[in-house]
Amino acid sequence: MLTYNTRLKKLTLPEYGRNIQRMVDHCVSIEDRDERTKCARSIIISMGNLFPEFRNAETSDRKLWDHLVIMSDFKLDVDFPCEVISAESLTTKPTPIERETTNIKYYHYGRSLLHMVEKAAEMEVGAERDALIGLLANHMKKLMLAVNKDGVEDAKIFKDLYQMTDGRINVEPGTMKLHEFKELPQPGGKKKKKK
Repeated sequence: MLTYNTRLKKLTLPEYGRNIQRMVDHCVSIEDRDERTKCARSIIISMGNLFPEFRNAETSDRKLWDHLVIMSDFKLDVDFPCEVISAESLTTKPTPIERETTNIKYYHYGRSLLHMVEKAAEMEVGAERDALIGLLANHMKKLMLAVNKDGVEDAKIFKDLYQMTDGRINVEPGTMKLHEFKELPQPGGKKKKKK
């Protein structure tokens, strides 16, 4: 009866293949430490032959020895020529990223836009502030169109700006005209046939 790979032990690093894994398993079972170290060095040579690009890199020996230790399930006890990876370093989790956890009322605009609107509200009244408010309002309209495909009235954007800033930015709908964004037609999937 044939033995299928699906019924065999799962390989830790399948890129090295089942024969290298068998060599590693045999190396772990050798009782004499010096003999085990010689065996491990010959396995490293075989692993290097499989991946010649590792031999040219500065950290190639360390990478191969790390892979050997991982394939042995960290049971290999030999004289390592370099510092090897530990089981704990494979299971460590990265430190979590700090995030703002405050609720956003206008979630569809995003936190960054809300911060920019707040900065615009703090600016002195003038042409520069009006230009920034125009840019922000146009961007808000574009973001709103991503959520609402039917269209967005300029008055809705101005109302949101007013509410976000507690009345510090008050744009009358007739005083500012926002861009009319149109969805581009999708290109056809048909290619012209050559004659």
